[in-house]
Amino acid sequence: MLMAGVGGFLDPDESLAYLRGWKSRIDRVAADTQAMSDRLGELRVRAEDEGGLVEVTVDSSGVLVDARFGERIQRVAPDVVSRALMAALKAAKVKAAERSRQIITDTMGSESVAAQAITARVEQQLRGGLSDG
Repeated sequence: MLMAGVGGFLDPDESLAYLRGWKSRIDRVAADTQAMSDRLGELRVRAEDEGGLVEVTVDSSGVLVDARFGERIQRVAPDVVSRALMAALKAAKVKAAERSRQIITDTMGSESVAAQAITARVEQQLRGGLSDG
């Protein structure tokens, strides 16, 4: 792209082509990022505990947006219901992390440095606070 004999300055036509290509790439990244953001904004994930006492729904950030309790909770101790709720929430966050990773990869590509950084951040947010206990 450097023009020989001009002291390292770019040829005006090549410079314009370079800038057009750069703008095209930036526009594509912006569109991909918006599509990713829209899809993540719509994401809702449901999960339930193994005993079927509680079903929860979380958004892409892992925020609890709904919790439904089965009739069986009336026949179990409150601490069992509490553990069931936390187990369902953990399962939902794991699913949300997996679905978010897929959305990010689908919209931005698996080789994108930005996609890798966003995926790492989402993973940390959704799985970082989870414990096995």
